[in-house]
Amino acid sequence: MSEITLELSEKKSEVDLPENLLFGRVFTEHLFEVDYDESKGGWHNPKIKKFSNLNISPAAMVFHYGQSIFEGLKAYKQQNGDFVLFRPDKNIERLNRSARKMCIPEVSPELVLNAMKELVKIDRDWMPGKPGHALYIRPVMFASEPSLGVRPSDTYKLIIMLSPVGPYYPEGFKPVPILVTDEYVRAVRKGIGDCKTAGNYAASILAQREAKKLGYSQVLWLDGIEQKYLEEVGTMNIFVQFKNEVATPMLTGSILPGVTRMSVIQILRDWGYTVNERMISIEEVSNAYMTGDLIEIFGTGTAAVISSISKLKFNDQMMIFNENEAGELGTRLYNELASIHEGKIPDRYGWNVLID
Repeated sequence: MSEITLELSEKKSEVDLPENLLFGRVFTEHLFEVDYDESKGGWHNPKIKKFSNLNISPAAMVFHYGQSIFEGLKAYKQQNGDFVLFRPDKNIERLNRSARKMCIPEVSPELVLNAMKELVKIDRDWMPGKPGHALYIRPVMFASEPSLGVRPSDTYKLIIMLSPVGPYYPEGFKPVPILVTDEYVRAVRKGIGDCKTAGNYAASILAQREAKKLGYSQVLWLDGIEQKYLEEVGTMNIFVQFKNEVATPMLTGSILPGVTRMSVIQILRDWGYTVNERMISIEEVSNAYMTGDLIEIFGTGTAAVISSISKLKFNDQMMIFNENEAGELGTRLYNELASIHEGKIPDRYGWNVLID
């Protein structure tokens, strides 16, 4: 693999960020791009260039057969001025794991990490300066061969772009209402539910839209076999704090293995909590709520970091926690992770990767 070629703008644009950054609506001036073609030696011609529209055939296989995967992570500016990536190795591992399952060629972890670092350095002026803000990093890989026929593509493209973002919930760290659905299925075990692939998110849109019409922020999915066990929320893994443990659904192959999820598990165990990755039925949650053994529910994910849940509705039952204030444990976790991101406390885990 050759060195990354730089094709930068002759003059960088003046960065004028909106006061209230909506998630994923603003993009920085440059992006990274690399192509795959087995006949040309695999991944080749890596470059960072001006952010622009793609020139791609209408017959590109991604449009017809859905070979598309992506990732999401963040770069943060710490209080001492350093720029860091949060656990990029885990996101790159997951990208290649998704690639294997979707029959997309894996990409060198070193290339992806170097591309992320270089891109952030080039567009560092786009980093918002406010607390809780960051540069969101979106790698996406997709089939680019112009051909019709159900088979793996012979050519692919990997793009990495940056988006300056504010807090996922601009109104502040407030709890959100969640609807449990058994009307739809997001994914099944032994399928591609544990891949960060476009089709999984397309499958969630209808239920998400119906939940929003009813006043709920997101949908909590149940398993696709028995419609009985908690799986994940649309953009988050889920945690349930019972009286004697904190539980999160085990990785059965139908939910995404979240990087924030694994970070929260480690932090909680270091704090002395009993944390179990296991099957959690909605009936167990309902019964614990009625007996007073259910304390708090929260979600974890790159975009929001931690989302405290204000109320959970399943069929005719409404489980109300606190509609005004985020839960105690969720708030503590959010503050801990934000402090690690921003360098306010020592990174005792070595999760931050310095961009030098």
